[in-house]
Amino acid sequence: MNEITYIICLPILAGIFLFIIPEKLKPIKGIFAGIIALFALYQSILIFNGSVGILNIKQLAGNNFCQLIASSLSDTSKYVSFNIDNLSQLIVLFVNIFAFLIVLYSLFYIDKNKKIYNYYAFFLITIGASNGAVLSNNLLLFLIFWGILGFTLYKLIKGADEESSSTAKKTLAIVGASDGIMILGIAIIWKITDTLNISEINLATNNALTVTAFLTLLIGSFTKAGAFPFHSWVPDYSKDAPASSAAYMPASLDKLLGIYFLARICNNMFVLNQWLTLTLLIIGVVTIITAVMMALVQHNYKRLLGFHAVSQVGYMIVGLGLGSIIGIVAGLFHMINNVLYKTGLFLVSGNVEKKTGKSDIDDLGGLSKAMPLTFICALIFALSISGIPPFNGFASKWMIYQGIIEFGQGTGIANQLWIVWLGLAVLGSALTLASFIKFISGIFLGKKQKEFKDVKEVNILGWLPIILMAIACIVFGVFSTNIVVPKLFNPIVGEIKLIGLWNSTNVSILVLVSIVLGLLIYLIGNIKNFRTEDSFVGGGETMREDSHFATTGFYETIKNFGFLKTLYEKAEKRWFDIYDISKKVISWFGKGLQKAHTGALPNYTIWVFAGLIIMLIILL
Repeated sequence: MNEITYIICLPILAGIFLFIIPEKLKPIKGIFAGIIALFALYQSILIFNGSVGILNIKQLAGNNFCQLIASSLSDTSKYVSFNIDNLSQLIVLFVNIFAFLIVLYSLFYIDKNKKIYNYYAFFLITIGASNGAVLSNNLLLFLIFWGILGFTLYKLIKGADEESSSTAKKTLAIVGASDGIMILGIAIIWKITDTLNISEINLATNNALTVTAFLTLLIGSFTKAGAFPFHSWVPDYSKDAPASSAAYMPASLDKLLGIYFLARICNNMFVLNQWLTLTLLIIGVVTIITAVMMALVQHNYKRLLGFHAVSQVGYMIVGLGLGSIIGIVAGLFHMINNVLYKTGLFLVSGNVEKKTGKSDIDDLGGLSKAMPLTFICALIFALSISGIPPFNGFASKWMIYQGIIEFGQGTGIANQLWIVWLGLAVLGSALTLASFIKFISGIFLGKKQKEFKDVKEVNILGWLPIILMAIACIVFGVFSTNIVVPKLFNPIVGEIKLIGLWNSTNVSILVLVSIVLGLLIYLIGNIKNFRTEDSFVGGGETMREDSHFATTGFYETIKNFGFLKTLYEKAEKRWFDIYDISKKVISWFGKGLQKAHTGALPNYTIWVFAGLIIMLIILL
């Protein structure tokens, strides 16, 4: 299986090589990165179509290795092993698909104005580390690759001003802290099982120690995927990082890796009790609702997309938290679907930002005719994420709804609350649609601003990746029941049985028929008799040519509604930001220690003796 060596080592080594290439040759570095990403994609296809099994480093090296090297690797092989199964094959395939599409887009988007030093070097290292994390069978090896990804995430943000530098530090702090917590969980697992091989771990969560181990790994998964309450880095990163970086990490790779690890710990490494199942479902629906409510009131379209990147994670957590076959498949299917339309939306935002230089919805409008390809793709992505048939977002959300209904037939406390999970999941979709009405209308519809009269569509490198993703959103929706789910997801958990008569192809045909009928009815009517009038703006006034009404104004009423006003005010003050809360606690603790440093020797003597007494008590 040389493919494993190629997709892990080659991108990392190629990335290291790019460090010695001058930044003035960035286009050449980008082309080189594209070639490596394409080769890694080819190798991932071979892995996806290949055999499954667990391989150690000696098996990867081959049988002809000299005895000296083979013997030196005898101990190493205990820790360096890789697990190729149906789940890792699927994730590796999509990791490399999106890596190639985004590096292709980066050739258009990243230029001298996007001064991320060694962007393509860190891009390639991220590909290799992502493949390594997914295929690792040993938790220590997994943690090494996982940690590398935290560092490259930090380096792929611009960091050229105080705000973006602060966001980069915040991201590194949150992700790094979660990695540290994961080390504790791995240590507990080693203590209990005497192994770190993921394929050999299957723990019942029936005592405090195993529950603690599960929760520590859960924190790592939630932080990487961007779930509540470890999500606060995602909206900030989405706003301050280049669109290509935001599409590459929070929108695609971090979702794939975070949810992949969640699937591993929930369905392979641990057997969850009913209280942990309840916890997952609560966190899932809270993530859905809180993030989408924050997205509703955003003016910066990249930050809006960041909150939706968080909200969609909630659906994946709910699906995997159900623990049933249909729930697991639905959660994984929604993970892939989310990466498709969410990555596409970030690239759309990059196109708009590149051509207009604006990042606020209030400053935009009327770009649909100037950027028709970007607009059509944005509309498809918006309908997909909102769960509108026949697009892919509807297919996976509908499966999650069915999984919740099936879950309600159980007798546990979480099962009895099925109507709550279902109601909040459906509400989240409705609010998502409301949010993307603002996104589409505010950027692409309405009156075009005079300053954008010369704006034109982006070049082929800017629109080709998003068109491919938009087509995939349609294909994964229309053919989800008969082709996509059976081919991609049934091999992972087994064949699923959907409730009811719903079939994605039938739904798609009905939608198409309704559209055709609507057009026919419209064309049959006498269009010439339609009357046109000036827009009504109140009283006897007429709209001035330079008038501009911000789409976000309507959504401000939500921000000022009843108890929501208080919650939004607290959110603006970062009351729910775990990073800011931690900073305040550490600052308070530091001030307390400062007061203890009086400079008086007798006081220090007392502290020393007090510390010794505490140590003796602990030792005894």
